[in-house]
Amino acid sequence: MTQTMNGRDAVSGALAECYVTIGGRRYRFMQLIDFHSSISKVKSEVPILGRTGKGHKSASWKGVFRGRAHYNQSVIRQLLLDYKNRSEDLYFDIQVTNDDPGSAAGRQTIVHKNCNINGGTLARFDANADFLEEVIEGTFDDWEMPEKFRILEGM
Repeated sequence: MTQTMNGRDAVSGALAECYVTIGGRRYRFMQLIDFHSSISKVKSEVPILGRTGKGHKSASWKGVFRGRAHYNQSVIRQLLLDYKNRSEDLYFDIQVTNDDPGSAAGRQTIVHKNCNINGGTLARFDANADFLEEVIEGTFDDWEMPEKFRILEGM
C-alpha cells in the first residue's frame, strides 16, 4: 500500500513570523499579509561539438521577494526617503519562520541577506476600502536556512 501525507502535516499559511533588520534595528514585521521569495538559476548555453542541441550550465542565481502588507508602517517609506535625500541605499535582512505546531514538518527559517527594495508606495487612500494594503518587493543577494522542515514519515 502506498503511504501518503497526512492532511494535518500541511503547514498553515498563517502560522509564520517575519522580522526585518535594518541598520542594526530589528522589527517584527507583523504587517505582512503574504510573502514569497524565490531564486532563479541563471544558466549559460554550452555549445557541444557533435550535438545539434546545446547543453546548459548553471552560472549564477538571482533572488527576488514580493509581499503584500497592511498600509500602517513607515519603515519602508523611510528607506525610500533616505535614498531620495542622501542617495543612501540601505540593505537589510528579512527572516521568515514557518512554524505550525500541528504539523510533523516542524519549523523552517529562511534568512534573506542584503535585501534591497525596488520602490514602494508613498501615500494612498481608498474611500471604499475596509483597510489599505501595499506591495513590497525587491531583491536579495544571499540567504541562509538555519532551520529545516523535518522529513515526513514515508517521504
